[in-house]
Amino acid sequence: MRDQIATDIRLFALEAIKHLQSQVKGVMEVLAVQASTNGHTLMPGYTHLQRAQPITFGHWCMAYFWMLERDVDRLMDCARRTSVMPLGSGALAGNPFAIDRVALAAELSFRAVSLNSLDGVSDRDFVAELLFCCAMIGAHLSRMAEDLVIYSTAEFGFVTFDDAYSTGSSLMPQKKNPDAMELARGKSARLTGNLMALLTLLKGLPMTYNKDLQEDKEPLFDSLDTLNITLPVVAAAVRTLRLNANRMLAALDPFMLATDVAEYLVRKGLPFREAHHLSGRAVALAEKKGIVLSALRDEDWNELSPHFGPDIHAVFDFAQSAASRDVTGGTSPRALREQLDAAQVWLNSH
Repeated sequence: MRDQIATDIRLFALEAIKHLQSQVKGVMEVLAVQASTNGHTLMPGYTHLQRAQPITFGHWCMAYFWMLERDVDRLMDCARRTSVMPLGSGALAGNPFAIDRVALAAELSFRAVSLNSLDGVSDRDFVAELLFCCAMIGAHLSRMAEDLVIYSTAEFGFVTFDDAYSTGSSLMPQKKNPDAMELARGKSARLTGNLMALLTLLKGLPMTYNKDLQEDKEPLFDSLDTLNITLPVVAAAVRTLRLNANRMLAALDPFMLATDVAEYLVRKGLPFREAHHLSGRAVALAEKKGIVLSALRDEDWNELSPHFGPDIHAVFDFAQSAASRDVTGGTSPRALREQLDAAQVWLNSH
């Protein structure tokens, strides 16, 4: 019967959600460990793939931790809507027997019963929602993989992958390719494709059951299988990642502290728009002279504005810049500790 098939898919999906949550949590745990172990390692933060402001590696790790936390939260929410029992809906019109559907739902560990038999046998929203959750997990893993692929290049040299999660070239023996991350990045396209396939399948179906619905299983099984093999590899690759702290530090550029120069002026009482303009003029002057921003002399600063004093040179401290952003969610050591504490509470409660 159609209601039995729909019930079986929901039971399968509920078990799959539990397993998926556990695997996502595994990646979150290794990110938290890396953030705690290497939390204060300074590195460039990027916008538009251009060096922007100093951050810490711990702060970078926790950005992906919270992305994955949202994924687990979505899975929990998806489970709530999946846990609705259609059994008793018959082929489409219900059944003529005095079956206590509520008692049956409780016995099968469903939280509720479907309230419309037509909808009960034809509803595949929960499959689409689970595929969306899978696609979002894939997108987050892909973003992290992309960062790490870039950071592992010779041009960056921020991180080194363990040999178990990278391969040599079939032609060039000197190469060490980040294959695990590239495959994680590539799998996200598959996950997105499965979601689009199901949404396209569902969009034109008339009530109630149609044979088209047998096509819901292939994308569902494929997405779950894809994440079942991808998530453990990502967790292991991140766990065994080695940081090259000196390369990260060497990539920091005094020009990245131009915002700190503007903030210095704000503390002197200037409106930020004026401070931003003066900081921009300082950057232009340094570029014209062919020197880094911190190499401007006192007379250069004084010529730009009398608000610049000898204490402007104290601004050019990368660790101080990161530490100054001491708000919840900021880059400071205290703010990172706050994140790690919150992460541990979350991990313990899940």
